[in-house]
Amino acid sequence: MRFNKKEKRILSLVFAFFGILSICSGIYMNCNTKKEKINYDLKIDIKKDKDIKAKSNDLKLKDITIEINNPISLDIKDYIENIDELDKNIIKISKLDTSLVNINQPGIYKYTITYKKKKYIADIIVKEKELPSINFTLKNITLLTNEIIPTDPKYYINEEITDEICNNIKLDLSEVKNEEQGNYNYYIYYKSTKYQGNILIRNPGPTIVQPTKKEKEEENNEIIENNKEEEKEVQE
Repeated sequence: MRFNKKEKRILSLVFAFFGILSICSGIYMNCNTKKEKINYDLKIDIKKDKDIKAKSNDLKLKDITIEINNPISLDIKDYIENIDELDKNIIKISKLDTSLVNINQPGIYKYTITYKKKKYIADIIVKEKELPSINFTLKNITLLTNEIIPTDPKYYINEEITDEICNNIKLDLSEVKNEEQGNYNYYIYYKSTKYQGNILIRNPGPTIVQPTKKEKEEENNEIIENNKEEEKEVQE
């Protein structure tokens, strides 16, 4: 098939158009690919940057509270508030010092963690043991003048109590005068609660001496003999 000059010119223009279109498409796709790659790389860099910023070299310590006579932890991780923000190597080379803490005496003590010659300080609070709650009812006691007043708290309490509770009771007998007859108040204190009871001091009554068995037999025999004599007199 032969084409005239005009047709050849049109065909050349068409081919040239499609060629330019293909080149433009390739350039466009290449640009988008690079853009996506750049965006992807940027996201990775941002994420890495965030991970770096999340790690901290500054330790934040906890204030610790324990009951008296309980052991304290030797694990340094138990004392650090921001443990998740620290690099593991920081924890490995840090040193815990609790030598100032007396677990047998209530109080507030300082402990330290040292990292690269920098000391971080916080408190360990040693508190009294929490005692069980109990409501007491007290006895009304009667004693004789000059009789020894018991000092065992269990003597004055109706309920059975453990030695632990008893050791933490304060008995107040300061108002009681055992050398004088009268009514006196006494007090028991437990866990900030005050209980009141009464002690009656009275003079002893007359002493009554009970006869022995032998004396009773002799007395009975005497009564029997007297009765016999009386019957004999009546018969005469």
